[in-house]
Amino acid sequence: MGVALQIREVPEEVRSALAAQAAQRGQSMQAYLLGVLIREARYSGNVVLITSTSPMRIEFPTSPAPEQIVREGREDGFGRDREELV
Repeated sequence: MGVALQIREVPEEVRSALAAQAAQRGQSMQAYLLGVLIREARYSGNVVLITSTSPMRIEFPTSPAPEQIVREGREDGFGRDREELV
């Protein structure tokens, strides 16, 4: 069973914008706002997951730049050994 939430002192222009979004989607304000809250709750789970995997990230070298590698391949042929260029 769900719980009831109430938000007070919502500016009129914010309420109008939300009502317009709900109407555009053919939803009631209740259904639209419930969808917004559910989406936000799911996104917060993604942030936790991404943060928990950050120690596993691999740093990729920034030099040489990908454009430089492609340019060398076009000009010199892809058979050239990259170690010669360093």
